[in-house]
Amino acid sequence: MPDGPPAPPARFAALCAAIVRPLPVPVPPSLVGFALINGMTFGVDLALLTIATSVLGLPLPLGITIGYATAFGLAFVLNRTLNFRSHAPLGGQTLRYVLVVAVNYFGCILGIGAGLAALGVEYHVARVLAGAAEAVFMYCSLRWFVFSGAREGTRSKVATRGQP
Repeated sequence: MPDGPPAPPARFAALCAAIVRPLPVPVPPSLVGFALINGMTFGVDLALLTIATSVLGLPLPLGITIGYATAFGLAFVLNRTLNFRSHAPLGGQTLRYVLVVAVNYFGCILGIGAGLAALGVEYHVARVLAGAAEAVFMYCSLRWFVFSGAREGTRSKVATRGQP
């Protein structure tokens, strides 16, 4: 008889595997996990951006930075724990993550987000467009650079067909 309900990482892995199982093409469950986690943290980012700029009247770059830093700290912890289920030393992963986040921040967030806003695109729309580029860059970076040494905890047999 089990000792109680499975731990949150195991439940999250099962959810992601269940989502990809019926798909007609192999999709890594970690991609689903990334989408769930980063979709939620992107909402946190936008909420903090709105509060910082529209309620507190802070300058847009500061609002972007507050939302971004908070959301990405949360995303790191959740992806490490739930999605990639990494037990590798925290120091190396944190250092690689900070590097990836810095490249992402200056390239996608400020470059695309603030750049589009400076061109007249409404800042929420600009942030969403920057978020699309950010999603591709961040997933690839997390999977193959930040957590590259970790066994992907959400892989299923269906999604890893043909992989060692």
